[in-house]
Amino acid sequence: MTAILPLERRGIPASRLVLGCMGLGGGWNSDPVTDEHYKQASETMEAALASGITMFDHADIYTMGKAEMVFGNALREHTGLRESIILQSKCGIRFSDGPDKPHRFDFSSEHILSSVDGILSRLKTDYLDILLLHRPDPLMEPEEVADAFEKLIAAGKVRHFGVSNMGAGQIRLLQSACTVPLIVNQLELNLAHTDWIDQGVHINQHAGKDQIFPEGTLEFMRMENIQIQAWGPLARGLFTGAPLENQPDHIKDTAALVAELAEEKDTSPEAIVLAWLMKHPACVQPVIGTVNPVRIKACAKAIDLSLTREEWYRLYLASRGRPLP
Repeated sequence: MTAILPLERRGIPASRLVLGCMGLGGGWNSDPVTDEHYKQASETMEAALASGITMFDHADIYTMGKAEMVFGNALREHTGLRESIILQSKCGIRFSDGPDKPHRFDFSSEHILSSVDGILSRLKTDYLDILLLHRPDPLMEPEEVADAFEKLIAAGKVRHFGVSNMGAGQIRLLQSACTVPLIVNQLELNLAHTDWIDQGVHINQHAGKDQIFPEGTLEFMRMENIQIQAWGPLARGLFTGAPLENQPDHIKDTAALVAELAEEKDTSPEAIVLAWLMKHPACVQPVIGTVNPVRIKACAKAIDLSLTREEWYRLYLASRGRPLP
C-alpha cells in the first residue's frame, strides 16, 4: 500500500524526504559568509530538487542564522521556485547573550513574532509554509503562543504550525488554546535510537522502565494526523560509513546488515536506513541533514525502495542487540 503523508492528507504537497539545512552557511559563529557558502547553498538546493526533494527544513539558530541567509540567496536566484517548494523553519531556542541572559527556550509571543520576521528576512520570502516551535519551553503559556500564531496567520506570514521534540501531553496542552491545528512533530528517530519502537513493544514489561520515549505519543500523532518528522534519521552515519572502532558489537552487526541489504538490492546504505524508517505505518518523513550532493542522491534512493516485514525486523533486532520479549 502506498504511504500517504499526513501533510499530503491536509493538501500540502510535501516530498517524501525533507532536506535539513543545518549544514549550510559555514560555522556556528559570527564569521561572515563567503562566496563558497553561497555556492554550496545553491548546489545543495539543486541536488535536492533533482532528487525529488521539494521540502526544506530550517531553524533561526542554524549556523547563527547564516543557513537561512545563504539559502534565501539561492532561492532568490531561482526565479519562480518559491511556490514549488515547502519552506519550514523553527524558533524558540535562544543562546546566551549576556551574563544575566542564559541559554534558554522562549515561547513568548514577542519572541515568536520577532523570530519569524528575522526568518522571513533571511530566507527572502514573504511567508513560511510551516513554523515549528523548536524545543519545549517550561514557561510556555499556551494562550500566548496561540495569540502569536493568530497574528502570524492574519498577517499572511505563516500558513501552518507544528512543534519539535514534544510529547503527546505537551501537544494537547498547546492545542487546547490554539485555533489552528498543529500538524508536525519533529523528533529524533533512527535505527540507532529505537525507543520510539521499543516503548510500544515493552508495554507491561520490566524492560521498558528506563525508556525515554513518552508513552502514547506515536499513537496520538497517528490518530490526530500529525506529521512525524525524523531528525537525525541516518544516526550520524553510524550505518553508512562512520568509523565503528569504538562502537558496541550490535552497532557493528547492524552496519554489516545494512551493507548486505544494500548490496542485495543494488542501492545505497543510506537508502536502507531511511527505508527502515519509512516502512513504519506512521509515515515517518525523514529530515536528512547532508549538504553533499552525492549523499543527497544516495538518500533519495529510499523514495522508491521497499523493505519486507522480515527485513524491517532483521534491522530492528540487530540494532536492539537483544531478542524481543
